Amino acid sequence: MHRTLVPLLALLLALPAAAAAKPNKKVCGDTATGYAHCNSRVVTDAKGNPAATATPRGYGPADLQAAYGFPSASNGTGKTFAIVDAYDDPNAASDLSTYRAQYGLPSCTTTTGCFRKVNQSGATSPLPAANGGWAQEISLDLDMASAVCPNCRILLVEAKSNAFTDLAAAENTAASLGASVISNSYGGSEFSQETSATYDQPFNHPNIAITVSTGDSGYGVEFPAASQYVTAVGGTSLSRSGSTFSERAWSGAGSGCSAYETKPAWQKDTGCNKRTVADVSAVADPNTGVAVYDSYRYQGARGWMVFGGTSASAPIIAGAYALGGHSSASTAYNSTGALHDVTSGSNGSCSVAYLCTSGPGFDGPTGLGTPSGVAAF
Repeated sequence: MHRTLVPLLALLLALPAAAAAKPNKKVCGDTATGYAHCNSRVVTDAKGNPAATATPRGYGPADLQAAYGFPSASNGTGKTFAIVDAYDDPNAASDLSTYRAQYGLPSCTTTTGCFRKVNQSGATSPLPAANGGWAQEISLDLDMASAVCPNCRILLVEAKSNAFTDLAAAENTAASLGASVISNSYGGSEFSQETSATYDQPFNHPNIAITVSTGDSGYGVEFPAASQYVTAVGGTSLSRSGSTFSERAWSGAGSGCSAYETKPAWQKDTGCNKRTVADVSAVADPNTGVAVYDSYRYQGARGWMVFGGTSASAPIIAGAYALGGHSSASTAYNSTGALHDVTSGSNGSCSVAYLCTSGPGFDGPTGLGTPSGVAAF
């Protein structure tokens, strides 16, 4: 793949050509059935704590826009980019302002009405209890929304807990408050009740693009990425050599066959009788991670950090939908020429090779591929 950057940006924002392995860890721990964990990973220091610096490292808005051909400067006006997460990030508004000011993006504040934070019922108070891990997740989501769609309004809906019932309520609230797209950077183990109206139907909003991260533990399927109503977003390693970007499947990206969800009509692969994960993908490898600002001190860290996980790729793809104007994964399946086909990398071993190893055409870890402009979205 060849994607050209303006030479000055390449000099200012350059990352190593080959991604050196960086110590990193899950931001949120594993959870019981019926509960979700956030799907983000943070680069750590020698003590195993999030590595925070005074200035940003990792990919910034110009990098992501160039790598994926996003028309971020011209598109997105009038769109509402909703983000659903659990618990509260008390510093969400101020951290969002810091990120956008650092990169020269338009201001987006509560005063102007560009940024809005509500609870799962849609009210500005009471907000849920604060949680340091989910606060980092929220910062990642807000920053990726800003990076890809700086002209979008941003709506943050905070569920009172990480129970799927609360997150489902938040999903419906996001839809009712006028979301154009909804990004969900969380997941948990599949369970037999997931196809019921309680759990699955809140993701069924036909005129709204809904993205969900596929997980960060390699081959295997999570809910709600398995839902037939969402765009399941896998992950890649995004590397750059000079002014050229290239991608391969990230080893942590979730993929495989759902145990319960019906296969959507637009999905034609033969390795799964039910829903196949993923549909599309974007950068998720913390070794080629994105710059995020978070000031809510968690595990001793505050400042600029480098994040990965499919928590990064889900809002990036939601942003692609906001820029492109479509609302369903079916569009991508009919527009494969507008995607970059990722053909190398693996997330584990499996009996049907394409479900865990990338190759030409559709595969589990990266789906149909990554954005090349927004025609597929």
